[in-house]
Amino acid sequence: MTDRTRVTAVGEQTSLADRKRRAGQRMVVGLAGHAVDDDLRALVREIKPAGFILFARNVAEPEQVRELNRELASLVDPHHPALLSVDQEGGRVQRIREPATRWPAMRAVGEAGSLTAEVSRAMALELRYMGFNLNFAPCADVDSNPDNPVIGDRSFGRDPAEVARHVVAHLEAHQEAGIIACVKHFPGHGDTSVDSHLDLPVVDKELPALLDCELRPFAAAVAAGVGSVMTAHVVFPALDEERPATLSSRVTRALLRERLDFGGVVFSDDMDMKAVAGRWPVPEQVRLATEASVDVFLCCNDVQTQYATFQALVRDQERSSAADRAAVDSVGRVRALRERFFRRLPPVDAELLGGVEHGVLAARAGGRLA
Repeated sequence: MTDRTRVTAVGEQTSLADRKRRAGQRMVVGLAGHAVDDDLRALVREIKPAGFILFARNVAEPEQVRELNRELASLVDPHHPALLSVDQEGGRVQRIREPATRWPAMRAVGEAGSLTAEVSRAMALELRYMGFNLNFAPCADVDSNPDNPVIGDRSFGRDPAEVARHVVAHLEAHQEAGIIACVKHFPGHGDTSVDSHLDLPVVDKELPALLDCELRPFAAAVAAGVGSVMTAHVVFPALDEERPATLSSRVTRALLRERLDFGGVVFSDDMDMKAVAGRWPVPEQVRLATEASVDVFLCCNDVQTQYATFQALVRDQERSSAADRAAVDSVGRVRALRERFFRRLPPVDAELLGGVEHGVLAARAGGRLA
């Protein structure tokens, strides 16, 4: 059985019930396997998360995913409907594959020129059929380092202006079709030579160069009304020599919230990634990320990390009135995201999923048809 240490009342800022409710609404959690099990039910009862994220390990086939999302949605309070999320970028990062449509990498879509919105809308419809409402896509990273082991063809290209154009087309089509878009990895993972899943990358550029390259697609996305942004576990020494963007007020708060005036939801990248996991104690991660204006923590794998993050989020509200207000603000932004995007939409025809129409589109976008 999982060790489920419960939080007990400490502090006087607000009631324990309020702090626990806010803490849960600042978490999206991963799960093991193809179905809901007793450990997940216990976790949900304790933390009441904002939502869930699925990976390939959770996928057998699209109808199973549809049923799993339906069951996950039923676990939470309908007044706070679940964010049901996935990384469905196309190319290498596509959690649900055949018999759903196998989409090409966004590099190929970018090179196709004018198909980005059409591909994005088709992807969104398939995701909606499977029960999702949030996709951690598109990548707004500029592929400016040919030695990058993790971005590469996940990026639309090497020209910041072209990347910005495709990012906007993608996110607008996704959101019009009923899927919340999340541009990533702020302020840019394209010029790294290290995979943040494995280590802590560094981008050693001065601020003018970052503004001219990395930030241009994110600025365009914010101006276009993107619903959410994901931070990068990447250090930018020109701004903060010690902490990655996820944990840095000098990066995420200063650039995203203040310079770009983004008022939507900021998600962390997965807190189990080795760029951050074990480098800072979980309570310090929570404190620093909250100060950096991260709203929602992705805890995708380790159950102990999920419980520890929840406890730290509860405790952080007791640290100061500023931390308490930050939690209130974050939960308010999550609520506003739901209010903006959760709307009644017509059902998606099952025949679209992996159907001929989408297959032909994927082939055109991937350069397999003239």
